[in-house]
Amino acid sequence: MGPPVIVTAFPRTVRVIEQTLIPLKDGTTLAARIWLPDDAEQNPVPAILEYLPYRKRDGTYERDALTHPYLAGHGYAGVRVDIRGCGESDGLLFDEYARQEQDDGVEVIAWLAAQPWCSGVVGMMGISWGGFNGLQVAARRPPALKAIVTICSTDDRYADDAHYMGGTLLTAGLEWPSFFFGSMCLPPDPMLVGDRWRAMWLERLANVPLFLELWLRHQRRDAYWKHGSVCEDYAAIQCPVYAAGGWTDGYTNAIPRLLERLTVPRKGLVGPWAHGYPHFARPGPQIGFLQEMLRWWDYWLKGIDTGVTHEPMLRAWMTDSVKPASHHEVLLGRWVAECSWPPSAITPQRLFLTDDGLRNEAAPLTARALSSPQTVGKCAGQWVPFGRGHDEAIDQREDDARSLIFETPPLERSIAILGAPIVTLDVASDRPIANLIVRLCD
Repeated sequence: MGPPVIVTAFPRTVRVIEQTLIPLKDGTTLAARIWLPDDAEQNPVPAILEYLPYRKRDGTYERDALTHPYLAGHGYAGVRVDIRGCGESDGLLFDEYARQEQDDGVEVIAWLAAQPWCSGVVGMMGISWGGFNGLQVAARRPPALKAIVTICSTDDRYADDAHYMGGTLLTAGLEWPSFFFGSMCLPPDPMLVGDRWRAMWLERLANVPLFLELWLRHQRRDAYWKHGSVCEDYAAIQCPVYAAGGWTDGYTNAIPRLLERLTVPRKGLVGPWAHGYPHFARPGPQIGFLQEMLRWWDYWLKGIDTGVTHEPMLRAWMTDSVKPASHHEVLLGRWVAECSWPPSAITPQRLFLTDDGLRNEAAPLTARALSSPQTVGKCAGQWVPFGRGHDEAIDQREDDARSLIFETPPLERSIAILGAPIVTLDVASDRPIANLIVRLCD
């Protein structure tokens, strides 16, 4: 599979504004890179905002070039904004998904809607952080925000993010703050901010917090994690939501939850991909996600009937069984679709832990004791994989040897599993803290 093909011929000529400063009411300015149709001042277009801390100048430059020009060439303003305290934006960033970040996002949307090249309506799109804050800003209901696309994100910052997945401190909870701290210590680009760059940089260095220390202060679900978790109030979101992700990414679980619990028009898409936009993410196969987003935006931001609301609520890639490997370039399978979630046509299958293994009917189970070494799980892949080439499960027999195993008899037919299995256990521990991990393997 070769590199992505870069398309540069679009229905409308595109121009790029490398640096635009967006003023906020407290005097701070945020830096934006904007892609526009050449005639947008004469024929205003909707704006699509991507709002990130990852430095538009270098951090996401290549990724932005694969996405925003296409949207601009099809009649939108692609707007990539650096969050306060990041890249070439003024101010300081003190934490993930802070109230200040959301407040600024609401102001940015109002500013975009008021520009002469904007038709007055705005969408938000983003992956990871940009998917998180798309949901969070949508919950604030800015009047001009009419729809969002959220990719590889979560509705639950405590139980389903890179810190305490299921309440368990993750190794990613150590890796991520290290990367984030280093990124926040980088200077702005002197070519864009001029002589101010050094003063901006020194102010950041003097004030960047130890993110890990902050997160370790909150080891249980409390008000800190509830902030920014839209699962606390799904009804706060009143605009249409398109949620996408991939099976080899760590942020798939939120998609069925959003489909089930939101009441607004919504769609879900789960492919084989890791942590990336579906038009270039690995493992393949990729899809024409730019075209898919365009249909979504055309309907909700321009009022063009693209048929997007008449399609199944969820489309998912059902992956074929594969040999264990830490990375797959391509995952073979097939697409399936469900008109609603949870689907009415699916009957849950109950299995019971018994002395004879995993069975369809309840049977005696003798109490068992287990004390697993800390190394158990190293073969099972990352809990929050990002597609870095070593994230997926390998041969897990080493882990199995140090775990309690319950197996079914050989299957007489294939079983397709779509959704999140639920396990109910009666346990007792002789330690105040213990990790309880359940793996479902084919």
